[in-house]
Amino acid sequence: MSAPVFISSRANPFLKELKRLAQGSTAYRKQGQVWLEGDHLVRAALERGQRLDTLVLAESLVAQAPAAWLDSAEATVVVADSLWREFSGLESAAWVGGRLNLPAQTAMRPDAPTVVLDRVQDAGNVGSILRSAAAFGFTQVLALKGTAALWSPKVLRAGMGAHFGLHLVESLDAPEVAALRVPLLATSSHQGHALHQAQLPWPCAWVMGHEGQGVGPELMAQAQQRVRIAQPGGEESLNVAAAAAICLHASGLQAVRV
Repeated sequence: MSAPVFISSRANPFLKELKRLAQGSTAYRKQGQVWLEGDHLVRAALERGQRLDTLVLAESLVAQAPAAWLDSAEATVVVADSLWREFSGLESAAWVGGRLNLPAQTAMRPDAPTVVLDRVQDAGNVGSILRSAAAFGFTQVLALKGTAALWSPKVLRAGMGAHFGLHLVESLDAPEVAALRVPLLATSSHQGHALHQAQLPWPCAWVMGHEGQGVGPELMAQAQQRVRIAQPGGEESLNVAAAAAICLHASGLQAVRV
């Protein structure tokens, strides 16, 4: 490990790069790197075998940083506490972060248990669905064009580390989903079998649709099975992240039984 570099000037080019990553939803696509802000995301990445390009620490935290963190990065940068807000995307300072080289996007895995995101636009919803996917045994997430950027700072924070246990492919078109060799299941608020009565295949792919419009007609036409979630309370529909958690949990139970 090389000696830490100390930054005390807000004009430093490195801080400007971090600000773009921390506050821009798609800056990672141009820079080829993502910013992991906070102890939890850094730990999640390291526990999944990721190696940081740069570990960034606030000056006041240097003495407390675990040795494993320092050994896990190609370089370490120490930033004066007073400058942390110059680039941070959080309301409360996290005092630690990591810059990570973006994993190269590879082709979809046709046989993987999959979640397909059809224009899900809210970053919090997308991150929450990634967490549910990872928790319930799905290993791949495919994002169609119009879906919130998977590696944006808000999705990363909502995902809480789930990104590092998933194969992620984004900017797809609906016809490309047909390459999946597992059954495609679609949620609908008014048609299909009730989830608690349905025979769910495993492995499978669930498609979760736009917050207002639901699953688009092209993907709905590809679905081998349509499922609705019973709502005894009578609400018109569920938040897409809540619906995803319910459906993926039901499928996860099937996986345990297989």
